[in-house]
Amino acid sequence: MIAITRHIIKQIILLPVPKRQTLPRKKIAPDTAICYSNTIMRNKYLKGMDLIYEDRDIIVVDKPAGLLTMASATENEKTAYHILTDYVRKGCAKSPKRVFIVHRLDKDTSGVVIFAKTEEAKRSLQDQWDTTEKKYLAVVYGKLSEKSGVITSYLAENSAYVVYSTKDKTIGKLSTTVYKVLKETRDFSAVEIDLVTGRKNQIRVHFAEKGHPVVGDTKYGKKDGGHKRMALHARSISFLHPWSGKRMVLEAKVPPYFSGLVGNI
Repeated sequence: MIAITRHIIKQIILLPVPKRQTLPRKKIAPDTAICYSNTIMRNKYLKGMDLIYEDRDIIVVDKPAGLLTMASATENEKTAYHILTDYVRKGCAKSPKRVFIVHRLDKDTSGVVIFAKTEEAKRSLQDQWDTTEKKYLAVVYGKLSEKSGVITSYLAENSAYVVYSTKDKTIGKLSTTVYKVLKETRDFSAVEIDLVTGRKNQIRVHFAEKGHPVVGDTKYGKKDGGHKRMALHARSISFLHPWSGKRMVLEAKVPPYFSGLVGNI
């Protein structure tokens, strides 16, 4: 399913699946959404990721929690990058087609991730990253005294790869998180977050330091919470299309796990 808001696609074409599973030879105009009529083929290569949007320049997916965005020192294949590379090549290892990493989500964070299909699209998206609007949904422990606000600090990382706030501006990077409480229960709060800056582990650190760690975050929060995943989800992203320049707002569905914690959001 393709989710598109505030953006008008000039044309949507349905393409039959080629017998040899190669990309169609028909020239596809930019700013045209691509939908393969055989969903079995798409599901085969995406391996649990939901396709949010795809055209000639970009591909946007809903990454599940537990999947790396890109390779690490210990894992090279079970990544969104590897899966999408195989997807655009349609299983043909000799194909020159590839995807380009624009940004990343933590392994245990789900939600919207953008990949580029060309180096030009990658540069365009990264050049505008500071002005790209990124909204997250989190469920945190407890009830925040201020139901909306701004958290600002300088974030640094130590040798154990733990991120923390510091008053030393020479080692920390200015980080800003804007939040609004959407719903409260006895134990938890559902919070909408505007990520003004995108530092490593920023949301997790900011809320943990306020005394309201993200549910399921064993690194910065409770070690024995017993929750099956971290309740942090990249809900939507708004950016200018790298070719057309049009504003796009793409969203990922709220995982059922969040409703299990706080009910419908």
